[in-house]
Amino acid sequence: MFQLKERNTSVKIEVLAGLTTFLTLAYIIIVNPMILKDAGVPFNQAFLATILATIIGTLTMSLIANYPIVIAPAMGLNAYFTYSVIGGHNLPYSVGFSAVFITGILFLLLSLTSFRTKLIQAIPANLKHAIAAGIGLFITFIGLRLSGIVADHPTNLVQIGDFSSPKVALTLIGLLITIVFMALNLNGALFLGMITTGLIAYFTGQLNFANGFVAMPHLPKGILVYNPIDSVKDIIEYGLYSVIFSFLLVMLFDTTGALLAIVKQAGLIKNGKLEKGGSAFSADSIGTIVGAMLGTSPTAATVESSAGVGAGGKTGLTSLTVVVLFVIAAFFSPMIGSVSEVAAITAPSLIIVGCFMIKSISEIKWDEFEEAFPAFLVIVSMPLTSSIANGIALGFISYPIMKIVKRKFKDVHPFVYLFAVLFLVQLVFFAHK
Repeated sequence: MFQLKERNTSVKIEVLAGLTTFLTLAYIIIVNPMILKDAGVPFNQAFLATILATIIGTLTMSLIANYPIVIAPAMGLNAYFTYSVIGGHNLPYSVGFSAVFITGILFLLLSLTSFRTKLIQAIPANLKHAIAAGIGLFITFIGLRLSGIVADHPTNLVQIGDFSSPKVALTLIGLLITIVFMALNLNGALFLGMITTGLIAYFTGQLNFANGFVAMPHLPKGILVYNPIDSVKDIIEYGLYSVIFSFLLVMLFDTTGALLAIVKQAGLIKNGKLEKGGSAFSADSIGTIVGAMLGTSPTAATVESSAGVGAGGKTGLTSLTVVVLFVIAAFFSPMIGSVSEVAAITAPSLIIVGCFMIKSISEIKWDEFEEAFPAFLVIVSMPLTSSIANGIALGFISYPIMKIVKRKFKDVHPFVYLFAVLFLVQLVFFAHK
């Protein structure tokens, strides 16, 4: 079924690779519900939605595409959903999930056509790199704020936090422990860092397990989104067009980049082509659709899957192993809920994930000003406006303007001109409504 002999692997190797991926990715089980809780989503709702979206998306990837890749809620998009879409527009979170639901359907339709490839090719490479870097800064800033390392200031907006407070001290200790684990190249360094920090929090009285450790999984609010018609009505009523477009673009970049990199790492690219590419992208969209219905932000192919590939994983049996482990994790919501209450346990992961993402900044052509400035706008505006959509918008608006000034307007794809106009209309007429 998984073509183990053809791919020169075994059940033992695949299972161990799946365990490696799970340990590397397990932090998302805690971090994602913690972030969505700030949007008003009940912890147990977001917790089980995170697990079910991961299970269903990854099962599709495993059984249909046969790739050792895990589909899970994307870091960055969860923060964008919470702090920009819901917080920025003062929306009920159910309306935000309507936008995610429609995004998943659109992404599924794109996955079944060649238009997805054309759209990816139309986007300037520098803007793609800048978007990833900007999201990294955005996530890091959230981690710094949640932990208290960065605090509010009445005039300068932000200032250094109180390093004598227990929360900040615990975060700094957790960050130190985690980067040591990272430097030692330990599998699951982020997860192990959270466990170690959690133990310190427990013995210092900052963490308790008053609700116990194990419980039957349940969705307190049930299914949140039922059908596309109501979702479209929500989008029209609240003017969430740019939100959907931002979700769609980031999903395209995240999933395409992660898929190609991991499949290439596994040695599964044949004749320069990605086999079953449509199935692989469909897995992402299915995870997003299911996640939106249950209560989580968009999913994507996870870069953490590369840890399992590095351990020898080459087939869907690796990702199927991760699915089984996520099923087991679903029964530990009380324990994980208690951990999520202590921001200092999860903040180091956010800060370090931001470091991973900003590395794409090195791919930007900084010596060409017409390429560098739009990228710069994207990177700085995401954390400073607390919005991924605003960063993308400013980049897409400034890029064709810079090219026209340099008399290189023919170098810009027509799609980019169209996107620039749409984003300009959104910022001028709808951004503050």
